[in-house]
Parts: sequence; C-alpha cells; structure tokens
Amino acid sequence: MEITMPQLGETVTEGTITKWVKNVGDSVAVDETLFEVSTDKVDSEVPSPTAGVLTEILVQEGDVAQVGAPLAVISEGATGSASDAGQGTDSSLSASEPTAPADVHSEPVPSPAPAVAEPAFAASDETSGSERSEGGETAGEVTTGTGTKGKLLSPIVRKLINDNGLDANTITGTGVGGRITRDDVNAAISQGQGALSRASAVSEETTGSERPVGREAASDKAPVPAPAQISKPSSGDSVIPFDNMRRRTAEHMVMSRATSPHAYISVEVDFENVERVRRLFGKAFKEREGFSLTYLPFIVRALSEVLPEYPNVNATVDGDNLVVHHDFHVGIAVDLDHKGLLVPALRNADGKRLRLIAQEIRDLATRARAKKLQPEEIMGSTFTITNPGPYGSHQTFPIINQPQVAILATDGIKKRPVVVQDEFGQDVIAIHHVGMLTLGWDHRAFDGGYTAAFLNRLREVLEERDWESEIV
Repeated sequence: MEITMPQLGETVTEGTITKWVKNVGDSVAVDETLFEVSTDKVDSEVPSPTAGVLTEILVQEGDVAQVGAPLAVISEGATGSASDAGQGTDSSLSASEPTAPADVHSEPVPSPAPAVAEPAFAASDETSGSERSEGGETAGEVTTGTGTKGKLLSPIVRKLINDNGLDANTITGTGVGGRITRDDVNAAISQGQGALSRASAVSEETTGSERPVGREAASDKAPVPAPAQISKPSSGDSVIPFDNMRRRTAEHMVMSRATSPHAYISVEVDFENVERVRRLFGKAFKEREGFSLTYLPFIVRALSEVLPEYPNVNATVDGDNLVVHHDFHVGIAVDLDHKGLLVPALRNADGKRLRLIAQEIRDLATRARAKKLQPEEIMGSTFTITNPGPYGSHQTFPIINQPQVAILATDGIKKRPVVVQDEFGQDVIAIHHVGMLTLGWDHRAFDGGYTAAFLNRLREVLEERDWESEIV
C-alpha cells in the first residue's frame, strides 16, 4: 500500500515530515503512529491505515510534500525486510484520512484559523509541486528571472526567485545533487539578497482574483511602486528565517487585508454581572473542573444567543455570495508560547451551556499547546475570537480569517469607575469590571449600522443575563 500525505486542513496544501517513527523493515500495526508531520496549522502524529512492513520511505525527515504525494510504501501482511519494497502497492490511500466535519460551508473554510482561504499568492503552479528530494515531480527549466537560464528548479523555487529578483547562480543549493530548495531561497531572502521584497509579489498577485468585488486593481491604472531596498544584516543582527507556521500566517494575513475592506467598531462592556457570578461560584467551579472560570465562556455563550438575531455576522464570502451559516462553530485563537497561533473550532456552540463551553475551550487550548489536536478540529469554524485580554490589552484591531466575515477581539477587563443608579434611582459612582469588545468585519458583507446593533445587543446580554442560572 502506498501511503500519501493526508489532508490536514481544508486549505493546507503541503506538510513537512518532522519524524519517521518507523524505519524501513519495521513491522507496523493498524493505527500505530507511522510518522509526524507539521503544517502551518497543526503538528500531527499520523497513524498507519494498514498493517504490514514499512518497505520504503520516499520523503525524508525535514522534506516538504504536497497533499496526496507518496510518502512511503507498506507491504501488507509482509514479514520480510526492506527487500520487500515495492510489493503490495495495489492501492493508494491517505494515511490518517481525517473525519469530515459537518458540512456547514459551501466553500473551503480552514478555520484557521479560523477559517482561512488560500493565500492570493498560492497560485496553481505552487500547489502542484514541491521540493521533493526523491520521487518528486520533474522540475522545469527556468527561462525568466535573473541568472536562472538553464537552471532546473521546482515551480515554487522558480516563483520565489523571480518574485524576489534573486540570482539563482548566487544561491547555494542544499538539495539532492546541489539542487536549490525553497529553504535555500528563503535563506537568501533573509540575508538581504534580491531587488524585490515579498511585499511587491503580494501586491501584484492580490490584484487578480482576490481583489474586492466591484473594484479595479491599482495595477490596472498605475504601476506598483518599487519597495524600499532591504538593508543587509550587520554583524550584530540575528537572522531568523520564518518557519512554516510563521510563513503561512504571514501569507494569510496579507491576503486577508488585500481581500476584505476591513472596518472596526468597539463597545465598552460592564462585566460586573459576569464578575459577580465568578466571585460567587469561581472557587467551587475550580475545585470541580480543575481550572478557573474565565470571562471567555460567558462571551461565547452570549454570542450564541445574539448571532441568530444578526445572522450575517456568522457567515463566509464565496465569490459574489454571502453564505450565512445556521450552525455556530467558533474558532478560538490559541497562542503557542509566542511561536504562532492555532485556531481550533468549538463546534455547535449555539447548543451548549456555559459549563460545557468552558470545558471544551479549556480542552481545545490545552491540546493545541501540546500539539495533540486532530486535523478536523482546526477546520470548519464560522466565526473567530481572539483573546489578548489576559495580557491587559485595551483595544485590539484583529485581521479577519478568510473567508469569514468577522472576528471578535476580547480585551483586558479591569476595575474602572462607572456611573450607575442606586436603589433610589440616583446616579452614583461605583467600581465595576469593564472591558472592550471590538469587531473587525468585512464591509462587503454588511455595514456599520448592522455591526453597531450586533455589538450593542451582545453588550446587553453580557450585562443583563441571569448568569447564575447557567453555572449552578
């Protein structure tokens, strides 16, 4: 049986083999971990779909492979060693085919990250090949760019060289036979080589199919201005090449800004009603559940009540259409020790009570940081929350996870003086817990009045709901 690179996310096109758990000649049982793979969204242990002997490894540790690319061969029922290679390859199945999530979208939603669409510059020629050291696609001869005549390069490498104005003759290849890999090109870029920056490539590509509906690309009327020259690092600088997660995040964010006309509205929320419940029941909750009751589950629970009244917020864009989702799958951005973000999806939040929401948020965050999430758990979200509040932030303006139309930032909640009415109807100053909620939204989907009404209703639910009935 031929083992191929599994689909580890709806917009994931490739993965890096970080470790082979089994060696050639080893026996493998069904569902036994075969290898570990890293993508921009998740690090996964991939189990074997069949029992047998690992007779051939086609992609080595550290190499990148496209989704569906052959990775290894397992001879089913074999008991021999590596000499059995090539036997039993009568079918081609993906190792660890992920369980399909609920069909809540008519378009692919990663949710990255929410849900994150493919980057504008992940062109078809990029997603059709990779820098495979063995068994890969035949690299094409480059006939454009600077100093690349006659060089055999993969489509991705060729594109990177041309986009960044590099000279292939000055790049030392570390691949098989001295072939130039993508890492070699990225290293050259980080060292300041090339006349063009990645930003110029993005600006050119995002004026194509990813341009906002009904607007002409700037390049249709005027040339793109030349970017500033990149200064070479000095002896005291540290050069840190982007890893796969950082690179993909950068691509998604640049694409999102180029795709959606971002707009923002914030509301100030008096969380004293929520805080009272946390004070009364927080200790018992922690003793029972093993973790503290934070503000985030209250916000998710409130959202599940408000979204049916403002359904266009829980939607994605598909070309010229707004696809409104009737199930609420919320992506919760999780910080991975300041090394990146992962956005697992809390599914069907609209049908869950506060305690269960808190349990699932905790579970997803814990397993995200431990790299224990399954691929399907980072797919299919319809709305995203980013929560910098624990760091004391005041007002955050997040970038939308494509193709979603909105993202909510929950900032720090602090004690502040507020004006309230006492039992006699008199205005008095009290100390309450207050924080900001900011919605970033795609202005193609709806307008400011709709957004303001949505946020005001969310504020009302948080301030006025009987939260005690949810926690007891």
